[in-house]
Amino acid sequence: MGLSIDDILAAKDRIGDSIFLTPCRKSTLLSRETGKRVYLKLDNLQMTGSFKERGARNKLMSLSEDERAKGVIAASAGNHAQAVAYHGSELGIKTKIVMPLGTPLIKVERTKSFGGEVVLAGDNFDEAYKVAREIEKKEGLVFVHPFDDAAVIAGQGTLGLEILEQIPDVDIMVVAVGGGGLISGVAAAVKAVKPSVKIIGVEPEVLPSMKRAVDAGRPIELPAHHTLADGIAVRKVGALTSSIVSDLVDEMVTVTESEIAQAILVLLEHEKTLAEGAGAAALAAVRSGKVGTGEEKICAIICGGNIDMNIISRIIENGLVAAGRLQRIAVQIRDTPGTLATILSIVGDLKGNVLDVRHDRTFTMGSSFGSTNVEFKIETKNKQHFDEIKSELSKHGFDSIEFL
Repeated sequence: MGLSIDDILAAKDRIGDSIFLTPCRKSTLLSRETGKRVYLKLDNLQMTGSFKERGARNKLMSLSEDERAKGVIAASAGNHAQAVAYHGSELGIKTKIVMPLGTPLIKVERTKSFGGEVVLAGDNFDEAYKVAREIEKKEGLVFVHPFDDAAVIAGQGTLGLEILEQIPDVDIMVVAVGGGGLISGVAAAVKAVKPSVKIIGVEPEVLPSMKRAVDAGRPIELPAHHTLADGIAVRKVGALTSSIVSDLVDEMVTVTESEIAQAILVLLEHEKTLAEGAGAAALAAVRSGKVGTGEEKICAIICGGNIDMNIISRIIENGLVAAGRLQRIAVQIRDTPGTLATILSIVGDLKGNVLDVRHDRTFTMGSSFGSTNVEFKIETKNKQHFDEIKSELSKHGFDSIEFL
C-alpha cells in the first residue's frame, strides 16, 4: 500500500508544532436535526484555511537538504497552493506554484502573500499540472503533488489521529474526497488504531471520480464538470490514493449541489463557521441522511474554508431556496387599484417578508386585457410556511397563481 501507521505517527511528530490543533466540537443543533451525535472537526481554521497544510508541511520537512536547496513546484487552484507557499516560506524553501488562468484573484494574491511565486497557465487544473511538470524538469525543482504522494498522505493522516484523541469513542468519520489524499491518510491512521471506526467518503454527485476508480479497480478520467465543491472537483484520482481507499474506506456516497449549498448555509448560520463547498461536503452527506442509521457518534470533517466571496451571496440564496426559505411567486391579477395591496397584506399578515415586487403589463399570461403579471420574491420560515401563504392567497380568490 506504500503507507503505514508508523509513517503517519512520524508525520505527527514532525509537523506537530507547526500545525494548529483545530477544534472538534459537538453540534447540539445538528445532533437534534439528524437524531445522531454530530461532531465537527474544524480544519477550515488552519492558517491557510484548509487541511492541506498537514500534507504540504510533512512533504517539505521530509525533503533532503539538496532538495530544499533546489526549491519546489506545485500545481493547484487554491488550497494546496497556499499551503505549499506558506510552509515553504516558513522553512526557507523557494516555492513556485502553477495556477489556472481563471483562478480567482484573491487566491492568487493570497498565495503570493504567503511567499509563493505564481505562474498562471492553462484553463484548468489538468493543464496547469502539465505546465508544472514541464517546469519541474526544466528548472530541476522538486514536485509536491497535491494528493498522490506518500508523505503528503501521511501528513493528512494526522487529522485522523487528532480526531481519535478528541473523540475516543467516535463511530463514523465522514471525509470529503477529491484526489483522495485526505481520506487515504485518515483511513490509514484510523483503521490502524481503531479498526471499528467506519470511514465514509463524500464526492459531488456530478464528479464521483473516486467511486468510479474503486468500481473499476483503477483511476478513470471523467469529463470536467462544474460544482460548488470546486476544491474536490478532481477528474482523475491518484493511483496510490485509489488503492488505499479501495482497501480501507467502508463506503463512498455522493451529494447534490443543493445539499452542499444547504450545508454551507447551516455552517454559516448556526455553527458560525465559514466553509467552502468541499469543506461542507461531509456535513451535506450527514444532513441528507446518507450517513449513519441510529445513535452513532459521527464526526464530519470541515476540511476547508476558502470560499470565493464573489459567489458566496449566490450560494447563500441557493441554500435558502433549497431550504424553502426563499420563494418566488408569479401571479396574474386585474390591474385595478388595491389588488396588489391585498396580496401584500395577506403575505404580511402571515409574517412572510416580501423582498422584491415586479410588474409586467406588457407580456401578460393569457389574453385578458387589463391584467398584469406580478412576481414576488418572498422570504419564509420554511416550506410549510410558504404552503400556508399559498393556501391563504387561494382563499382570497387568487387561484391563478403560478408557483415557480
